Amino acid sequence: MDWIPASAAAFVTGAMALTFGSLLLPASSSTAGTLQVVRNEDGRWLAAAVIFFIASVALTLGLPAAMSLFDRRGRTLGMVSAVVLAVGFLGTAGYSMLIVFFRAIALETSLKPAELDKAVHDAGLTIFLYGWIAGFYLGELLLAIALLRAGTTQRWVPLVLIAHVATLAFSSFLPHELSSVLVLLVAVGFAGVAIEAVGRDNERRKASPVTL
Repeated sequence: MDWIPASAAAFVTGAMALTFGSLLLPASSSTAGTLQVVRNEDGRWLAAAVIFFIASVALTLGLPAAMSLFDRRGRTLGMVSAVVLAVGFLGTAGYSMLIVFFRAIALETSLKPAELDKAVHDAGLTIFLYGWIAGFYLGELLLAIALLRAGTTQRWVPLVLIAHVATLAFSSFLPHELSSVLVLLVAVGFAGVAIEAVGRDNERRKASPVTL
């Protein structure tokens, strides 16, 4: 089985699911507002959780296609980026479960905003969330640098990924709708990686001798 096209397709699917989930997830600027949004739009929260889980699985399955772009140059850094990205992708699955759990608490209990505020600032939860974010963005940055060193993709592909990492510095100051749209940079960059992986695989197959 030629696994690179399948892995590349999973990579694109995961990137698009991540973008769609970010756009679908409603948000509010206050704790009380968040509780109200969850109780009024619980279906959207559940749908976003399912989509984030799909994104996590698909992106993880797409990592081998991304690694096929590193023959020699940038191979070590590419492998490191794959490990770090895997942490970020698995963290996305954990985040989806957290959304489901939060929805259940909001709907089935009389949780007050002050109590929710204390839970959100729990040290263990904070470490998990920041660890997931750091793994995703750091892995994305390392992948972009490795692609620049390898030179196996169009130059715009790693530059788009670097641009998305750069948005981390100011995305918290933007409205939720606008910051969610910035995830499109990930989808575009990962799609570029997948397309290049399939293109290089086709070139290798054409160059290899045909055996009967």
